[in-house]
Amino acid sequence: QVHLVESGGGLVQPGGSLRLSCVVSVNIFNMNRMAWYRQAPGKQRELVALITRGGFTNYGNSVKGRFTISRDNAKNTVYLQMNSLKPEDAAVYYCHGLNSDNDDNWGQGTQVTVSS
Repeated sequence: QVHLVESGGGLVQPGGSLRLSCVVSVNIFNMNRMAWYRQAPGKQRELVALITRGGFTNYGNSVKGRFTISRDNAKNTVYLQMNSLKPEDAAVYYCHGLNSDNDDNWGQGTQVTVSS
């Protein structure tokens, strides 16, 4: 079983930045895809960004140009750099991993609050 542990959430003012981290319990290169999702109260969970084993990245329309997903294979860690944060970015952010058997693996989530 793959364990994912997120960190880096917190309170930030509009226009500010945060970097989320997701540590993976296995060799990250064995994961077919890593992604960040988010869920705000009363809303469905939505895809924020993904990165495939081959390094392809894709982003949700609402975060394009502001967020960047990356990974450090040596540290088995995936990052989400979030810039120019808006109040509507506030949510619980979840790390997701798709392993070599295409099984879903989720982290426990980290809260991001954007408020002045």
